Amino acid sequence: MGKRNARRNGKNFGKRANDSGQKDSRDGWSELVRENEKWEKYYKALGIIPENEWDDFKKHCQTDLPLTFRITGSRSHADEIKENFKQNHVSNMAKIEIEGINIAPKNIAYYPNNLGWQIDVPKKLVRKNVEFAKTQRFLVMETEVGNISRQEAVSMIPPLLMDVKPHHHVLDMCAAPGSKTAQLVEALHANDEQELASGFVMANDSDYKRSHMLVHQVKRLNSPNFVVVNHDASMFPRLKLNGATDFLKFDRILCDVPCSGDATMRKNVNVWKDFTFGNGLGLHPLQVKILNRGIQLLKKGGRLVYSTCSMNPIENEAVVAAALRKWGDQIKLVNCDDQLPGLVRRKGISEWTVYGKDFKPRTKEDDDVADTVFPPNEEEAKTFGLENCVRVYPHLQNTGGFFITVFEKIDTEAEAKGKRVSEEEDKAAKKAKIETANSISSKNVAATASSTSEGKKERLPRDSNEEPFVFLPPDHPQLQKCFDFYDFNDKFPKECTLVRNAQGEPNRTIYYVSPIVRAILTMDEQKLKLIHAGIKAFTTQRNDNGHCPWRVQSEALNTLKKFIGSNRQLSCNLELFKLLLTDAFPKIEDVKNKQIDIPFSEKLSTLSDGCVFLSVKREEGKEDLFLPLWKGISNLNLMVNKKDSQELLYRVFDIETSSKDEGKEAAYQRKVLAEQEARKSASATVSASESAEPENN
Repeated sequence: MGKRNARRNGKNFGKRANDSGQKDSRDGWSELVRENEKWEKYYKALGIIPENEWDDFKKHCQTDLPLTFRITGSRSHADEIKENFKQNHVSNMAKIEIEGINIAPKNIAYYPNNLGWQIDVPKKLVRKNVEFAKTQRFLVMETEVGNISRQEAVSMIPPLLMDVKPHHHVLDMCAAPGSKTAQLVEALHANDEQELASGFVMANDSDYKRSHMLVHQVKRLNSPNFVVVNHDASMFPRLKLNGATDFLKFDRILCDVPCSGDATMRKNVNVWKDFTFGNGLGLHPLQVKILNRGIQLLKKGGRLVYSTCSMNPIENEAVVAAALRKWGDQIKLVNCDDQLPGLVRRKGISEWTVYGKDFKPRTKEDDDVADTVFPPNEEEAKTFGLENCVRVYPHLQNTGGFFITVFEKIDTEAEAKGKRVSEEEDKAAKKAKIETANSISSKNVAATASSTSEGKKERLPRDSNEEPFVFLPPDHPQLQKCFDFYDFNDKFPKECTLVRNAQGEPNRTIYYVSPIVRAILTMDEQKLKLIHAGIKAFTTQRNDNGHCPWRVQSEALNTLKKFIGSNRQLSCNLELFKLLLTDAFPKIEDVKNKQIDIPFSEKLSTLSDGCVFLSVKREEGKEDLFLPLWKGISNLNLMVNKKDSQELLYRVFDIETSSKDEGKEAAYQRKVLAEQEARKSASATVSASESAEPENN
């Protein structure tokens, strides 16, 4: 969750600063000064930074963040991208300096498997450096196809400490903008090469528009186990699946709560001018409510991570202490000292002074601050273990600042405590009922949220879908065409396909969700304001020969390939694969006559028109590829978009492309138009010649 109230009514205050915090001088703006007397006075008074480190700490806070990213995907896929980056870019950059700084990429010390990377110069300088152009193109290209995620290094920590497994039920309570959510989804699918995930990730955000933006952040991961909802996190509804006797609990919960963001001044330069003494005091009550609701929703034995991008103990240890005070021996803090080796961190604190908005110290007798903002007493400090909290400061590893705490819910049968917790849950559930007024309850239809809490429509992304989720009966005629044509086996959950239209009919697209997500979407007592779920499985494609009019979508292929039969699968060699990546519609007869891949052509000739599946076997240590291919009457078309084609050309064949390259489809259309113009010109020339011939007498 980013800094709270960064915008009001969707508009920025004034003009947007550039990456360095400077306003455009052409518009009469001057550079924003990275100084704030109140900020320095406040944090020096708290004493959380040792005096001998203050100058180094402040210097780092005043400079831009380095460029950081992580490599994503399955293990074999991620390792291939990593090796490509190391061989073709890391060594070349070792000799490059920008403003006296060597920019050789280095691993983020605590990110597993050397998949996190850091370049110790700001991204604005990298973009301007000519020598870095090749690597910049690589980073952009791999980011566009989802192989790389640009993310601040400290933002990667909370998901790593959650230890998500493929069977877990995971809730991200304050998810937007979604970089941590994407990490959670990736962890859920970490073992998909062996077995598909059975759990799910539910991403929630209280802001209606930002919840739609979450879809774009995570959509590239193509997960049928992902749900986006829109609720006030402090009153998140209790859920009960059909037929269940108990409410649904979560194995893992991320509480990355709204905060002042005063540790983000390296990227959000407005923090320097916006910091006040009362920022943390104003947010503290909301943070306590969200954390308590998260603990209520957590399964016994489950793990909850509470985090902020603030250094203020009022938003951090005070919130944690309030939860420990409330829940007693039902929860405990996890000592993470042995986790993420390589992360330089400081321990949480148990003592701090509470200052009011006027910077005067407050006591518990003062009624203008909440009782929970004060540090624990001596007895509480001994039992709470706040030293197990993790504090990360900018100067320790050239990062932003962050605070992380890991809770574990104890699996105990303490009857009195259990009764109190149950009563608290009932109260929260009653409050949450006000959120369900506009929900649609049905076994097979769950409506999406259609307005903000104020009842006003907001401008949403162009491809957002507010239509209901309507599940199709497994024996629907259109589904049967797909199941028969692609020879789906009996293990495929045929009841998990759906459409997104009020008519409930498969007109253009059929979606797929995992069985657990279907169970969530079809709850009789539907309390969720649903925004997104499902991946596109089938879309209509014109087929003049009357065979199956539905083709399999690329985004669903990794999920569906475990269920489809072998009768429409074939493989090709690298020569043919290269042709398919560069030629939009090669003729089947040409491929056959040129004997590019004889086994391929022989099997292709036995298949009816429509979608087929292409396997590309590669050398040891390289990921094998599995892609959709359309067989027409006389042509072939590899159904891979322009960006994916460019990435594959680079990764498989070391062929570099430009972002300005038109792509194979555009080139084909240009060629067709040129041929049409040539024919028109030739026809006009013939007509003119015939009209000019003298008549025979």
